[in-house]
Amino acid sequence: MAYRQKLTNSIICDSLMAQIGRFIPASNGSAQMITNFYRTSFVIALLFFACIPGNSAKAKYASLIIDANTGVELHSRNANTKKFPASLTKIMTIYMIFDALENKKWSLRKRLKVSRRASRQPQTRLGLKRGSTITVKTAILALITRSANDVATVVAENLSGSEIKFARQMTRKARKLGMVRTTFRNASGLPNRRQLSTARDMAKLAIAIRTDFPEYYHFFKTKKFRYRGRTYRNHNMLLGRYSGTDGVKTGYTNASGYNLVASVKRQGKHLIGIVFGGKTGPRRDRHMVNLFDRSFRKMDRLAKVLPPVPRPSPLNSDKGQVYQVAKINGENTGWGIQVGAYSKAKVAKLMIKLVHDHLNLDRTGTSSKIEKVERSHGIIFRARVLGMEERQARSACASLMNKHLPCVPIPAITKIGSISPSTS
Repeated sequence: MAYRQKLTNSIICDSLMAQIGRFIPASNGSAQMITNFYRTSFVIALLFFACIPGNSAKAKYASLIIDANTGVELHSRNANTKKFPASLTKIMTIYMIFDALENKKWSLRKRLKVSRRASRQPQTRLGLKRGSTITVKTAILALITRSANDVATVVAENLSGSEIKFARQMTRKARKLGMVRTTFRNASGLPNRRQLSTARDMAKLAIAIRTDFPEYYHFFKTKKFRYRGRTYRNHNMLLGRYSGTDGVKTGYTNASGYNLVASVKRQGKHLIGIVFGGKTGPRRDRHMVNLFDRSFRKMDRLAKVLPPVPRPSPLNSDKGQVYQVAKINGENTGWGIQVGAYSKAKVAKLMIKLVHDHLNLDRTGTSSKIEKVERSHGIIFRARVLGMEERQARSACASLMNKHLPCVPIPAITKIGSISPSTS
């Protein structure tokens, strides 16, 4: 527990004890004695809830399992309730590092200087000395495996000048990723009552860091890391023990309980799992495994009753139809997304506009089409955006599904209608 929180609790308890002292003195009248009795009982009740160690610090439980390919939620409990993220915060710190690497602001060999403040961060840490340096690659590995608080501060200060500025940048980045209920106050996850996130927001971050930086995501698979003669093992015990696990991060403080964000890929399926508020590390891990097992079984059941991803239509000469064909010997931009089917073309057009605005798509690189389909019960209009790579299409659907918008990725060769988006 952070010192400030202990001090606050102590002040509250001392104040309540003083109030009890005011009410306890006896009086001459029986009515006054009864009044004092009830007042004293009330204050003692307050004292019980405020002063018993750990009672107010324990976070409530939250969990979420999401299909990373489609955004479909397979399990959810308190997914939008704000919690203390603890060292899950470092996932965003690592995201900021990957972003700096992607934009050529940093390189893996760049050396980061250790300040006096960074060297004095509390456990868990790497034991860095003031004035020493570490490489960016070492920082990444230390954050992922050791969850080093001193390294998190080093990253923040070298990238933004101060940890306060870095935390503000983290929060702004979170908003761009759709993490609307998340606020960061430091780079490490050390206790701060205003540093909050949710299971759903952490799922968005886990999907984004993998989708946005596939060339660097492999660092999260690191099981152990050696630095200055010492070996540090990854706190994520699912790595190597639960089939398909490839990241992401654990977290713990007294206030948060035992947290975990995990990513598992099996036979083309990709699940992201989040647990907040575990009572112990092993119990949290067992619970996460149980949630994953149930979710994989649920996916198998759903696959038997839900329609599959639309299959490519055969090329023919149907009237009024045009075709978008993937480039066979070039970049695979033949994928797209379908964002619903509607009874009116005008509604389909509005949905396409909404999707373009939400995803900030390059209109010159994609094409928007509405497919007219005759059914026994009438005509429907399918809204589609084409000209994407497969990864882009699946990522777009994940983002839209998180906003509770319909979306399904469409593979390479798809028949689409000739009605343009401007048709009303």
